[in-house]
Amino acid sequence: MTEASDDLIDPTDMGERRPNRVAPWIAMAIAITMVGLFVVLIGADSEGGQDAQSPLLGRPAPEATGTLLDGSNFDLSQRKGSWVVLNFFRADCIPCIQEHPDLVEFTEQQAALGIDGAEFYSIVVDDSREDVEKFFADNGGDWPVVLDHQLIDVAFGVALVPETWIIDPSGIVEARIISRVSTERLNITMQQLREVYAR
Repeated sequence: MTEASDDLIDPTDMGERRPNRVAPWIAMAIAITMVGLFVVLIGADSEGGQDAQSPLLGRPAPEATGTLLDGSNFDLSQRKGSWVVLNFFRADCIPCIQEHPDLVEFTEQQAALGIDGAEFYSIVVDDSREDVEKFFADNGGDWPVVLDHQLIDVAFGVALVPETWIIDPSGIVEARIISRVSTERLNITMQQLREVYAR
């Protein structure tokens, strides 16, 4: 009996020796997903940004307060009566750097419209004052920059920078554009929103 029992195979030993056939499939699925996301982001960059859904669209903008680089206060709720464009960025973000000349052009065009032009604000995400000041000194742009804020990016659900949001004069969130945005894309979106708002 003793010899026979020694020859029996323990099922748990078999389980430990069996190669894990699921792990390669999981790794492959993750890799395919990452490649897909990369392709979507690259495609969005080449098209000047991509519209993205958000529970905030069509609703009043969340509370957004902070301090501008010049030390003055920013309160989004006080901007009602104007179109407001918020651009979330970080100084070392490559798409942010790439889109910056377009933002400079867009803000100049909006300024030329006088009181009918949109107000533009950069919302800094996880960056230092020194890096932000150097970024604007090197790349231009004289619009207000919100540096210290009470998690405006969290309130808007910003996942990755850059993201651009447009709020109408009633304080309603009208658009969310993810990834790099172009002057043309911003102008077309603004024109479409203005036409709808005027009805």
